Amino acid sequence: MALNTILTDAEIPLARDIIQAVFDMGADGLIIQDVGLLELDLPPIPLIASTQMHNATAEKVRFLEAVGFSRVILARELALTEIGEIRRQTKVELETFVHGALCVAYSGQCYMSQAVTQRSGNRGVCAQPCRSRYTLTDGSGRTVVDRRFLLSLKDLNLSGCIADLVAAGITSFKIEGRLKEIDYVKNVVAAYRTAIDRFIAANPSFGRPSSGDVTYNFTPDLDRTFNRGYTSYFINGRDEKIASLDTQKATGQPVGTVTAVGQDFFRMRGASLKTGTGCASSPRRKPWSAFGSSGSWSSASTPTP
Repeated sequence: MALNTILTDAEIPLARDIIQAVFDMGADGLIIQDVGLLELDLPPIPLIASTQMHNATAEKVRFLEAVGFSRVILARELALTEIGEIRRQTKVELETFVHGALCVAYSGQCYMSQAVTQRSGNRGVCAQPCRSRYTLTDGSGRTVVDRRFLLSLKDLNLSGCIADLVAAGITSFKIEGRLKEIDYVKNVVAAYRTAIDRFIAANPSFGRPSSGDVTYNFTPDLDRTFNRGYTSYFINGRDEKIASLDTQKATGQPVGTVTAVGQDFFRMRGASLKTGTGCASSPRRKPWSAFGSSGSWSSASTPTP
């Protein structure tokens, strides 16, 4: 259960009632950001520290462990070496994000939305101004970059890092899914379920923490899920290009190269297209992305689980 927004004093009694209610219904964990909740007489529900609490150092994680948190969701910005150091100095369960949209602000601590639109991300209503176009000017007022998505980041994809994250001490993997549709959830969860099962099969000393099986009748493919281009972010250091400057929308998969464009046609070299090819994930989204700087035409089609 996520209750990881900053609360006003007037909301504390309601929050207390909500926590008791979800505990009575069987929730086995509560993600919070507002440490004022620790002053309440809470039911014995395990507490999970939200990533928005700046969980980036061993000192901070040790503090959270000492005051009663059973799991800490680490900052997205950490490298494997930093995660490993936190693990060596603490015993609390560690969780980390492995997939999904990234916030341009450090550890999700963004106040831009509140300043611009009076909608605070720390209150659960971020307006995502980082996904807007911006023009960068120098001190003389001259345009350096004109109307590009200067604050928009690529999406996180650590599906190839499962073994490394386990070795660093991660207990749980977290998928970001704000405002995502059902096809996104099915495809991404299936992809990571497959990756984790593959790891367990190769490492018999590890096992699944729960019972039950996940079944699906398609082959998961993360490239066919909504993404702004993928990045491993800082997990292996800070040398990678992480910005998505040309679009804040899905980039789609290249299906060929446009060789000619007319008033009512285009010619393309590459994979053949079939009737209905396009975006299956949302009837509101245009079926084709715009031309990229490379002159390639992209399809944003998504598998239907």
